Amino acid sequence: MRRSVIPGFGLSLGITVLYLGAIVLLPLAALVLKAADIGPAQLWAILSSPRTLAAIRLTVTMALAATLFNAVYGVLLAWVLARYQFPGKRVLDALVDVPFALPTAVAGLALTALFSKTGWFGPPLEALGIGVVYTPLGIAIAMAFTSIPFVVRTVQPVIEDLGTDVEEAGRSLGANDLQILVRVILPSIFPALLAGCSLSFARSLGEFGAVIFIAGNQPMKTEIVALLAFIRLEEYDYPAAAAIAVVMLAMAFTMLIITNAVQAWQLRYLGRGGV
Repeated sequence: MRRSVIPGFGLSLGITVLYLGAIVLLPLAALVLKAADIGPAQLWAILSSPRTLAAIRLTVTMALAATLFNAVYGVLLAWVLARYQFPGKRVLDALVDVPFALPTAVAGLALTALFSKTGWFGPPLEALGIGVVYTPLGIAIAMAFTSIPFVVRTVQPVIEDLGTDVEEAGRSLGANDLQILVRVILPSIFPALLAGCSLSFARSLGEFGAVIFIAGNQPMKTEIVALLAFIRLEEYDYPAAAAIAVVMLAMAFTMLIITNAVQAWQLRYLGRGGV
């Protein structure tokens, strides 16, 4: 029997479960129990308040907008990095990971400075009647900035592994560029794209530091869910903070479940040869 370098199954599984329970499951369980203590009536009153509903609606809408932008721009950027050679490619490739390394508060300050009325992009956009700072558009930009690496880094390796053979085969069979894109390339990268978009959406839902500086945090207008939960904590309203946090947790889990279901269907579809 070949000896494994990694410890046995029992020890490895035990360490994994212990770490998962202490770092992930225990805090989440405490959060759910805290929200359950307030009772269904009070929970519904907190979640159905106009301020909470406005924050949830704004957060979900802007997260979806940021994810849609990342899905398009992220694929294009991943395609350029995977398929082309040009001066400065390594610099551009490294810049993709800047949102991971940059503190979100610094990102928020930088975006606010760029899009303010005295910034680089603020005056031209103001001349067109487009306001960014202290508007929902600013929230979407901040969310897109902090979450786009998830799409690029999940799609880029798939494009690199895909190679150019499939495109050449499609052209030899008489397919045009659009047909190759829709019938060959997109189905091949779809599982990775879906995974990247799911992570991007989940990150956008929970984004805090980059958003609060550019949003202005006006209740009923530019107040996101994470900020509302933080405000409730500052007011020592722990039940309300827990209830709002549970809603964010439920949205994230729902997104993950839907994503896994779609990916499983996609794999079964490809396994049947696409018929």
